[in-house]
Amino acid sequence: MAFKDNRPFIEALERTGDLVRMRREVDWDMEAGAIVRRLNEMQGPAVLFERIKDYPEGYRIFGAPVATFRRLSVALGLPPDTPVRELTHEFARRLESPIKPIFIRQQDAPCKENVLLGEEADLYRLPAPLVHDGDGGRYLASWHAVITKDPDSAWVNWGMYRAMIHNYQTLGGLCLPGSDQWKIMQKYWARGQAMPFAMAIGIDPLSALTAMMPVGVNVSEVDSAGALLQEPVELVKAETCDLPVPAHAEIIIEGEVPPGVFVDEGPFGEFTGYRSSPRAPRIIYQVKCITFRNDPIVTLTNMGVPVDDSDAGSTLCWYSWYKRLLTDAGVPVVDIYVPPEGVSHLVVISVKPLHSNIAGLIGNILGVRATTPPSHIIIVDDEVDPYDMTQVMHALVTKCHPVRGVIVRDRIPASPLTPFLSPGERRWGEGARVIFDCTWPLSWSREGDIPLRMSFENIYPQEIKEQVLKHWGSDGLPTL
Repeated sequence: MAFKDNRPFIEALERTGDLVRMRREVDWDMEAGAIVRRLNEMQGPAVLFERIKDYPEGYRIFGAPVATFRRLSVALGLPPDTPVRELTHEFARRLESPIKPIFIRQQDAPCKENVLLGEEADLYRLPAPLVHDGDGGRYLASWHAVITKDPDSAWVNWGMYRAMIHNYQTLGGLCLPGSDQWKIMQKYWARGQAMPFAMAIGIDPLSALTAMMPVGVNVSEVDSAGALLQEPVELVKAETCDLPVPAHAEIIIEGEVPPGVFVDEGPFGEFTGYRSSPRAPRIIYQVKCITFRNDPIVTLTNMGVPVDDSDAGSTLCWYSWYKRLLTDAGVPVVDIYVPPEGVSHLVVISVKPLHSNIAGLIGNILGVRATTPPSHIIIVDDEVDPYDMTQVMHALVTKCHPVRGVIVRDRIPASPLTPFLSPGERRWGEGARVIFDCTWPLSWSREGDIPLRMSFENIYPQEIKEQVLKHWGSDGLPTL
């Protein structure tokens, strides 16, 4: 079963050995972040900090909720040792059947146990961590959902847009032009109106994944969260506006984004593994209300060198998005892998080539239709398993011609957070892409032109392979 609440998810991780409870007092000022960062780099367990310096007993921080494939498997209700390919395909299969949310009574919603309005809505009452040394401030929202609604339709958007505390009732955040929240916000600002928002912190792990996942304009992420949970997400109405918020969130922050107001925000350690965006004027969230559960739990992801929650989650999220884009365009996709070490910039796509220059076609499709196109694309044929990086690396150096097999696209849209871009390119969101064609040319004949692959499967007669495998176990040889 999946979890509509972080608290039973925490208990499940503890049962599988994927969570550590830290009972000593931990400082919100970098210490909690440093512990989570080291755990990520060791591919260690999640951590629940049970005593936070300067905060009441019971106030907690939950670090690295889904920073490993094991924890993602548990979140989906699967065995923790589920293979990555199976995990990824199950994630995509569930997304094919969206489930609409339902509303429950306000008095039944855990997120309404405490309500702070007006001057009482003080952000410093919550244990926001200073995540990295050098961050611009305390980031209360690093693994969450910012909820906004299109003023012209029923579309409700959930997005993961970081938020830093400026003062007790003001947050600042990075909202890049072209993002769904930016598009919605521009509609309000064009009318001289502030945009209502609700920020849900401590939502269930699958809902958090949908907030970071591309689903498309006019598609509500909460329906995708229901698909992953395999049951409707339970919602309630916010206190100060008409936005629907997840009833089982730990914390809900409500307010408005005023038009044309920008305050310096950042820097912050990015998902790319670098601090690549400077402190700069960015939008503010003016807080009107905070509701929270008794003994609230702040979720913390510490983005940096792979692998963390963003990287592991991107493997699942981007697979589903790329598969849909390419399949809808008629590309004969066999399988797709987005390695977490590639921080969502690298994708390996296995295809059954039916015509020449299929690699260029794939690059064009992803370049035009993907929300943030990958900068490095490796195209392999169907004899290469994209999940086996040994096979992928071998294909890259033996099938990809260093000149004719490399397709470069320059001066194209790119994320301004990409480290290899120059300061000017980052400022204007202008980048490049490279596509490695690791497929044999269709003009080459199977007999003579294409070299014979030297593998157990390829070079021995069937009777020899059967004879070897028949005695393998009794010969004392290792099994996979």
